Amino acid sequence: TEAPVPKMLASCLLRRAILTVPLGFVVALLVTEAVRADQEAGTAIPAESRPCVDCHAFEFMQRALQDLKKTAYNLDTR
Repeated sequence: TEAPVPKMLASCLLRRAILTVPLGFVVALLVTEAVRADQEAGTAIPAESRPCVDCHAFEFMQRALQDLKKTAYNLDTR
């Protein structure tokens, strides 16, 4: 013979289920939307063909240095 579940515990579990089900539904929708966005044609770039963040920073600094050299040269020739 099992003891009956106290009334407060039952209402707490019911409240938790009522809050958890919609939350799970929203999370599932967000995950499926993210997967669908990744699968759109032309949006996925393979990791091996993307330059790393350090490479982007290096290229940016190289271009900035070239611009500074051009500016300095232009100021010197004036």
